[in-house]
Amino acid sequence: MSTERVNPPDLSPATGFSHAVVATGTRMVFLAGQTALDADGKVVGHTLPEQFERALTNLLAALRAAGGTPADLARVTVYATDVAAYRTHAPELGHIWRELAGRDYPAMAVVEVVRLWDEEAMIELDGFAVLP
Repeated sequence: MSTERVNPPDLSPATGFSHAVVATGTRMVFLAGQTALDADGKVVGHTLPEQFERALTNLLAALRAAGGTPADLARVTVYATDVAAYRTHAPELGHIWRELAGRDYPAMAVVEVVRLWDEEAMIELDGFAVLP
């Protein structure tokens, strides 16, 4: 796969995301929403950063199982039950992202939701990737 991250100079600087990603490949992988569930189906982590790390780990595990890598991510949507808390923790969440997925950011959006499927969940990530 080849990707080109497009961040036009006439838009605000892209920090922790890309404004657009042009992806060329032969396979698309659609990733279901992942929360901070452990292998037993229980939400783990009491803080937003803990749950973000687990949700991202789960998303990347699904991607790897489909034959992809973090660099193949073209789009990720973050669903948060508290966007203000997400903004407060953004530097820490960015560090977690870079540790697990690297510095090539996909196109992203953060959307506040009333609640997620599991009441204890604070965050959910879904997305899609384009593989070679």
